[in-house]
Amino acid sequence: MARIARLSDVLINKIAAGEVVERPASVVKELVENSLDAGASTVRVELQGGGVDRIIVSDDGHGMGRLDAVTCLERHATSKLRELDDLFHISSMGFRGEAVPAIASVSRFTLHTAEAGADVGTRVTVEGGGPPVVEDAEPRTGTVITVEDLFFNVPARRKFLRRGETELKHAEEAVVRLALAYPEVGFFATNEGDTLFSSPACPEDPRERIAAALGPTAHPHLFPVEERRLGISITGYAASPEFTFNNARGLYTYVNRRYVRDRGLIGTIQRAYQDFLAAGRQPVVVLHIDIDPAAVDVNVHPQKLEVRFADARGVQEALTAALTRMLRAAPWLGAAAEGNAPQAGQPREAAHYALAVERFLTRAQEATWGAPLPTAMDAPDSGRAPLGPAPTGPLPPGVRPGALPFAPSSPGQAPAFGQAQPQLNEAPPPGYFAALRPMGLLGGRFHVCEGPGGTLVVLDPHAALERARLTGYLRALEDGKGPPAPSLFGTTLELPLAAAKALVEGREALGRLGFDVEPFGGTTLALKTVPPGLEGVDGRSLLEALARALPPKGATLDAVSLAEAVRVMACHAARRASATPLTDAQLRALLGELDRADFHPACIHGTVVVLEMPLLELERRAR
Repeated sequence: MARIARLSDVLINKIAAGEVVERPASVVKELVENSLDAGASTVRVELQGGGVDRIIVSDDGHGMGRLDAVTCLERHATSKLRELDDLFHISSMGFRGEAVPAIASVSRFTLHTAEAGADVGTRVTVEGGGPPVVEDAEPRTGTVITVEDLFFNVPARRKFLRRGETELKHAEEAVVRLALAYPEVGFFATNEGDTLFSSPACPEDPRERIAAALGPTAHPHLFPVEERRLGISITGYAASPEFTFNNARGLYTYVNRRYVRDRGLIGTIQRAYQDFLAAGRQPVVVLHIDIDPAAVDVNVHPQKLEVRFADARGVQEALTAALTRMLRAAPWLGAAAEGNAPQAGQPREAAHYALAVERFLTRAQEATWGAPLPTAMDAPDSGRAPLGPAPTGPLPPGVRPGALPFAPSSPGQAPAFGQAQPQLNEAPPPGYFAALRPMGLLGGRFHVCEGPGGTLVVLDPHAALERARLTGYLRALEDGKGPPAPSLFGTTLELPLAAAKALVEGREALGRLGFDVEPFGGTTLALKTVPPGLEGVDGRSLLEALARALPPKGATLDAVSLAEAVRVMACHAARRASATPLTDAQLRALLGELDRADFHPACIHGTVVVLEMPLLELERRAR
């Protein structure tokens, strides 16, 4: 009796599913890639239960005829390859012909498709890898694939899935990775009717897509990166050292539009930024490497997340050159985020302010009598460090016991570039700011002042303006002022569907905040009135941020429920006001406002005092 037998096709597909279909996100990735290969201009992903219960991927691509619709369910059936040489010139996202049959073998699978101009469509249903059921269906544009009850017939696999929230995050990230690679394609994703990701096609400005993925605050920090060498083209966007994360979730690298996690590429990016970022911070980049398909092997990983370059060193050198050129030029110094021209005489080649301030703070690390200095919060996701043990030794003149200006995050360890001085940024002494004497501007941004007794004080004007505006908006809200009066300000803005819907539903809340917004047809809104201080801001960026910050429909409209929206308003007003350096009179007026400001409510950028160093310490260092 023969001991070796050929496995059944059903069992083969289930084994393949173990490699290709790891979780709901794997299904989303494979099906969306097929939609992109089909020439789709819009892709929609609908999830239920984080993708475990149901995944629907629909597109408006070229669709399939009946024969192709049935054949695509056979293992290793693909339209991407024909001959062996094709394997070394892969330009499509998919090519193995494993994903669809593998998915159908571990789910309740339905495919509805039709070719352009067909009188009748095709619906194919497969349950757990069983025989396909083929029937006529109404004609449609493109293809819709529905995957239900993932791993229902493989309980051992299903029990290893994470919680619904975790699987949902992975599925959302799968959409984001593909959306960043194809800005000319509209991407829309929902979970149980709630919008996860919404971004119409934006081929003219891919930064819109990056902002949709990473948040609107990323947009003004993104700068183009480009390097072209023989056989290698590197394009994309990299964020200035102002905009960083505390992990590598903002690193997106693509090879011929395929998202990859290549250690060599990631290490190259991190080394290019190492002189510009403090320890613990990670850069934000979206970079595309276009290379001859024959010079890269994409068939080295079951999920195609890794590649092998014929000339890995050449690719890394080109990437280093591209990033170094952008970082050394420091474009964020000369060109404001809104695209303004550089100020006359403003430095572009010298050390930019983020690096200059970081080096300055590094030199001051030991200023707390043997303990490291906390540094300034300078990233959108920065957290505040917990207080460490108080410094020991005699207090400098003018420093009250219990209100030391410095508190280390942990003994003997330099804190990351995102930790604040709690006392001065949470409860400054009365009259502290009015007593400061402005001395000059550091790096085109930070204001250097002299405090009582010769203390050196460095202020962040954006954070200062934000704190002052936040106080003003909250007090206006608490005073219960009526609806905004008509003004000469007015513009129309086309917004993503989810944002437009949220703003229309939140018109009452917007009115309480001082906005007058009206529907203007489709997803276009008319912005007629804005609160003081927000005239001239980027209306689209502001409204999209407000759409995410407004309280849910039916919530009580008070200072608590509207607090997040007020923080958004204050940040945008401060961004507008701090786009150009403050004059001496403006700075003095702002210092007076800070003494009257309330420092208790949370602020998006809460660190006004970047650094305070007593004269005693400065004299010690001068010896």
